Amino acid sequence: MNNSAEEGKTTAVISYLTIVGVIIAFYMNNERKNEFAAFHIRQSLGLWITFFAIGLFVSNFDNWFATLAFYMFFGVLFIYGFMTAVSGRMDPVPLLGNFYQRIFAGLGR
Repeated sequence: MNNSAEEGKTTAVISYLTIVGVIIAFYMNNERKNEFAAFHIRQSLGLWITFFAIGLFVSNFDNWFATLAFYMFFGVLFIYGFMTAVSGRMDPVPLLGNFYQRIFAGLGR
C-alpha cells in the first residue's frame, strides 16, 4: 500500500488543484492504473461536480452569508482531501466521500 501511495501521490495531489487538474490526473493515471491515485481522482471529481451543481443553486441567492458558508464548506472538504493525498492516506472526504467512491467505481480501474 505505501509503495502504491508513494507512486501515485503526485497524481493524487494534482487532481485536487482544479477541475483541469482532475482531467490531467486522470490521463496521468490512465497508463499506470495506480489505485491510490484513482481513489483521489474519484474523490476530487465528485467534489468538483458537487461544487458546481450546488454552486449553481447558491448563486441564485443574493446573500453573502450563504455564499460564504458554501465556499467555506467546500474549502474544508478540498483541503481535507488534499491533505490526505499529501500524507498518503486513502480516507474518503466527510459526508460524501464513500458515495463518490461508489458512483465513480469504474473510473481509473
